[in-house]
Amino acid sequence: MRAYTAGDIDVPLLEETIGQNFERMVAAFPLHDALLEAAAVPGEEARRWSYSKMNDDVDRLARALLAMGMAVGDRIGIWSPNCAEWTLLQYATAKIGVILVNINPAYRSHELTFVARHNGMRMLVVAPSEPKSDYVAMARAALAECTELRDLVFLPDHGAEGLTAGDPVVAAEQTYAELLRRADDVGHSALQVRLAGLDPHHPINIQYTSGTTGFPKGATLTHHNILNNGFSIGELLGYTAQDRVVLPVPFYHCFGMVIGNLAALSHGAATIIPSRGFTPAAALEAVQDFGGTSLYGVPTMFIAELALADFASYDLSTLRTGVMAGSLCPIEVMKQVITDMNMADVAICYGMTETSPVSLMTRAGDSLDQRTQTVGRTMPHLESRIVDPATGVVLDRGDIGELCTRGYSVMTGYWDQPDKTAEAIDPEGWMHTGDLARMDVDGYVVIEGRIKDMVIRGGENIYPREIEEFLYTHPDIQDVQVVGVPDARYGETLLACVILAPGAAVMDLAALQEFCRDTLAHYKIPRLLEIRTEFPMTVSGKIRKVALREEAVARLGL
Repeated sequence: MRAYTAGDIDVPLLEETIGQNFERMVAAFPLHDALLEAAAVPGEEARRWSYSKMNDDVDRLARALLAMGMAVGDRIGIWSPNCAEWTLLQYATAKIGVILVNINPAYRSHELTFVARHNGMRMLVVAPSEPKSDYVAMARAALAECTELRDLVFLPDHGAEGLTAGDPVVAAEQTYAELLRRADDVGHSALQVRLAGLDPHHPINIQYTSGTTGFPKGATLTHHNILNNGFSIGELLGYTAQDRVVLPVPFYHCFGMVIGNLAALSHGAATIIPSRGFTPAAALEAVQDFGGTSLYGVPTMFIAELALADFASYDLSTLRTGVMAGSLCPIEVMKQVITDMNMADVAICYGMTETSPVSLMTRAGDSLDQRTQTVGRTMPHLESRIVDPATGVVLDRGDIGELCTRGYSVMTGYWDQPDKTAEAIDPEGWMHTGDLARMDVDGYVVIEGRIKDMVIRGGENIYPREIEEFLYTHPDIQDVQVVGVPDARYGETLLACVILAPGAAVMDLAALQEFCRDTLAHYKIPRLLEIRTEFPMTVSGKIRKVALREEAVARLGL
């Protein structure tokens, strides 16, 4: 049997823009909660928007942008951690056909300047400065260097004592409040004319990839791409207007703005922002305080929540589902999330920015093994296949090769980089993920790791995930990453980077190897061990294996 599957087509794709879809939800659920943001300072009230109030604020912001002369296809950057204004801008730009450019809050001046120049960004919406990130100063530097960047808008500061965006100093700068006042110059009818003339298949979002092997690339996504992906995810999670979705994952990434905002808000559900950046306590407090029914996170987030000393004190009884995605999910962690966090229907989502993002997902009715050992089955209206990375030939089920996906979710391309687009999407429309995977007889897919992460030791292909999953069963290991490092005899050898569980005794290499000896083949047993307190990570919570490898090579002189 070939390693190929096509998703269900029972529920038709949405043929509308994000703005049109949102207005349908507003008409259906005007007084339901749409957006809640936990107070930044203890004692203050949470900020709340009903669907009707959110629509009013979105429209006001959209009219203000029209007053600024923003045309269909213009680019506006958003450079901020999570906040309610992020969501409002996401929907306001969608209503007027302006392309929202998501900018990683971890970027520094040269990365910001590159992105602004690369897509010809006209406006940049900027977070208040923080002790570790002077967003305002870096934005002003980019304004001076980028000829097409004409306007800076400083977001309000909610509760961060002593930290302000700074007063505007030139005509190109304005506060968020000043921008909103411009809405008085544009009538509601002008907004409705703009909204009615938009095409769902036109670009509405640019998300930049991590750029670990060079400058970031801008994945260009349409209304049709991301609205349908979010809607399909919400359908498979069983979302209704009664759900309340807690989102500690970043909005600048597809996880927050598509799997989160679009999945929930296309079903009349509420979205909840626990904090600007992730803290495990804030995420669980949001579930408890707002009656969260769904909680999102990458595995490291769930690991941190489960490791809280007072974890058992949180009332998580309202939870029923959620999403674990962003990186490979350890089996033991998944089991704890299901049993200890009341998330019986939690789903694994797999995908990439270039595919809007989710192409594979587990279902609520799947067995525990399927929901802990695979990344699920092909999403509706999409196709998946496993091919030989060298020849492109479709493999048999059970064989390991490169995972490819095709369908409505595949990006239009990398912004202004047709050569890079051609490298990623083949002439038949298949997106090549760069991930090694295998498909079982029932169509479920197991990710074995990145092609570039595969370790070749003395001619043996080793997939680090297999070793990591086994090491997670060690009672003294809280988290582990296995990488290949240079070796004079075998070409590469295995390094296990371990974070010990709270209260665990010191672990040495001999003890780790003894634990592995009767279960793993000799060539899969790590030859090096490093005990760490943390891993290098992206803002979205992905562990940077490239950085782990580079640090080890430098430290060990390999």
